[in-house]
Amino acid sequence: MSELAIDTEAAEAAFGSFGATCLYMTYDPVTRQCLAASAGHPPPALMDPDGSAAHIDLSPGPPLGVGGLPFEPVAFEAADGSVLALCTDGLITRGHADPDEGMSALRHALSAALVSGRSLEEIGPEVVGELVPRPLADDVTLLLAEARGVRVRDHASWTLAADPSVVSEARAHVLGQLSLWGLDDLAFTTELVASELVTNAIRYAGGTIGLRLIRAASLICEVSDVSNTQPRMRRARATEEGGRGLFLIAQLTDRWGSRYTRSGKTIWTEQALPPGP
Repeated sequence: MSELAIDTEAAEAAFGSFGATCLYMTYDPVTRQCLAASAGHPPPALMDPDGSAAHIDLSPGPPLGVGGLPFEPVAFEAADGSVLALCTDGLITRGHADPDEGMSALRHALSAALVSGRSLEEIGPEVVGELVPRPLADDVTLLLAEARGVRVRDHASWTLAADPSVVSEARAHVLGQLSLWGLDDLAFTTELVASELVTNAIRYAGGTIGLRLIRAASLICEVSDVSNTQPRMRRARATEEGGRGLFLIAQLTDRWGSRYTRSGKTIWTEQALPPGP
C-alpha cells in the first residue's frame, strides 16, 4: 500500500523531488511469520484472537524518492484468526492532531467492531465512517486481512544442494507430494516449474536451494536461493538455446513473482486447484 506524501510542496522544496510513503509486508502461512518494512508510512495494527490490539513497532525509513537510507524489516508472528490492519495516514490524522491518538482510536474501533463476529467486509466501512468525518479532505484507505495458516499436512519443503544432479530429485519430490495430495492433474506443470526454477538457482545463484509446496486456496510452488538478483522475463530469439524458462512459467501458471528474503530471494508460482468431486 502506498500513498503520495501529504506535504508535497515541503518535500519538493526540501529534496527537489516528490516522495511517496510505503508499507511493505509479507505473511508466511507456514511459519505464521510477518515481515514488515516502512518508508515513512504508518505501521500496521495487529488484533489478536484474544481481543488485544497493538501497532507493530517499526523503525520507518525515509519516504521513497527522498532519501537513500536502508529500510529495516521487522518480523512478528500473526496467530491464526488474527486480523492485520493497514491504512493510509488520512485515517489516523483526520480529526487527530497527534498520530498516536489516531492510531489508538483505530485500535479501539477495530477491537470493538471485531467482537461482533461480522465479516471484515462489513467492519471496514463501519470503522472508516466512525473515524473520518465527512467530507473527505484526504485519501482514506483501510485494508483488513485475517491471518490463516496452513496445516502441517498441507505443505512440504526440501533443501537441495547447488548441483545439477538434484534437479531430478526435485522433480521426484514434487511428483510424490502431488500424488499424496491427489493433485496429479497439476503434476506435469508443477514438475516443469520446479525443474526450471531449481535449474536457474543452480546456474545463477549457487549455495543452498529451498523447494517448498503449499496447498491452500491454490497450489504454490516456491524456490529460494542465496542470490539477491531478481529474475527478468524476456522473449528469447529463435537462435538462442535458453532464456525461455520464465516465459514458459508465466504462460503455464496463474501468477508468479519474486520477493527478497534476509538471505536471498524466493520465486513463487500459483496454480488454481482442480475442482473437487
